[in-house]
Amino acid sequence: MDKVSCRSCGTCVLVEKYSDQHTSVQWNKTAMADCAELSGNALSHTCGALRASIDEAVASGAVGVSTRDVDVRTRGRTLA
Repeated sequence: MDKVSCRSCGTCVLVEKYSDQHTSVQWNKTAMADCAELSGNALSHTCGALRASIDEAVASGAVGVSTRDVDVRTRGRTLA
């Protein structure tokens, strides 16, 4: 997973992109509390500003698209 920071509020999450339609985002408690769109809003389950930041990271190549043909935890790398 790749770290992506929101260009609006700076909240940092982990992102794995599997296809144009499938994106996995891991939030932690700090990120949820720091997000301007999510904090205190129990009805919202997404942040438009972060979504735009993720889309920009994918478009620039900072976040690649995983093919799921390797272990996503290591992305096929051998851990020492």
